[in-house]
Amino acid sequence: MAARRLALNRSGQFWIFQLLGWSLWVLLLVVRDLTFVPAEYMLERVGVFVIDAGVGLILTTLLRYIYRRVWDMPAHVRLLTVIMGSLLASLIWEPIKSLITTTEFGASVDLSDYGWGSFVSFVPMSFSLILTWSLLYFFIKYYQLFQIEKEKSLRSEALAHEAQLRMLRYQLNPHFLFNTLNAISTLVLQQSTESANTMLTKLSRFLRYSLEHDLHDQVNLAHELASVRLYLDIEKVRFEERMQVRFNIAPEAEQALVPSMLLQPLIENSIKHAIALSEDGGLIEIDASVQQQQLVIHISDDGPGLPEDEPVIEKSHPTSTGVGLKNIRDRLREIYGQDYKLEFSQRKPLGCRVTVSIPYVRK
Repeated sequence: MAARRLALNRSGQFWIFQLLGWSLWVLLLVVRDLTFVPAEYMLERVGVFVIDAGVGLILTTLLRYIYRRVWDMPAHVRLLTVIMGSLLASLIWEPIKSLITTTEFGASVDLSDYGWGSFVSFVPMSFSLILTWSLLYFFIKYYQLFQIEKEKSLRSEALAHEAQLRMLRYQLNPHFLFNTLNAISTLVLQQSTESANTMLTKLSRFLRYSLEHDLHDQVNLAHELASVRLYLDIEKVRFEERMQVRFNIAPEAEQALVPSMLLQPLIENSIKHAIALSEDGGLIEIDASVQQQQLVIHISDDGPGLPEDEPVIEKSHPTSTGVGLKNIRDRLREIYGQDYKLEFSQRKPLGCRVTVSIPYVRK
């Protein structure tokens, strides 16, 4: 069906170019004649030009079908076909011109050379006109094919972009599920059925949220924070009072668009390396503000912090595999190009701070 629509579209474009091109040719002849032909003779001459152009239109349309048959042949075959086809069409056209001028209607117009004379004595003027048409035909044809290939390339890039984002999604979810299901399994073994049921209920709600949005979707920060709170509720079943969370979100930041599921892996990383490793637990702070048309989000913890011998921008928590963080960086690069920041730094007096900075766009 798509191929049929494409063929119809090309055919329509051909006829538009045909009619416009030959109409322009008639107009040029009329404009030329206006400089030396009395006005009372112009109507008759216009009629002759229209009939002659109609013959040219028919001949070039027939050439189109010939050119289509040799389109996939070697270049030298196509070149020879263009030259011979143009010459043959002009040789057919010349007697028709002579026939028109022998009639009473066309006697006042010399169609053999349009009043300009042959550019080569043994080659009719009509040959140059048809040869020009043939070259334009191939030029437009090649240009159309170039545009089609360019469109295919853009579609392929878009599909590859979407596939990349989906791949990152499938890498993120199993990591979170592994930790959560392990916690639920522990609760079941400890016969903490109420806690296990609560955790399963919240997990199902969280997964429903994650499945409603692809990773290339963007949601406002308030919506994203709702899923973060749901995730933290799941983790609180696991850590209870050992995990403290503090939010500091500026009102204008809540309406900013962010990639869905952006914050959860970063918070999960803080929980893994700041809360889980400490008997006393710890604090996680989530701050968001708008600074110079950038949405700036800080996720801080009071854990052991970062190794001192690593560059700040590349640091992650000690012993981190970095898979989730790499996926976040890859997602931001896919969506924003170079217009983003994902930085890790020491938090004073103790801990780690993750800073995400992306363009501020409101929904």
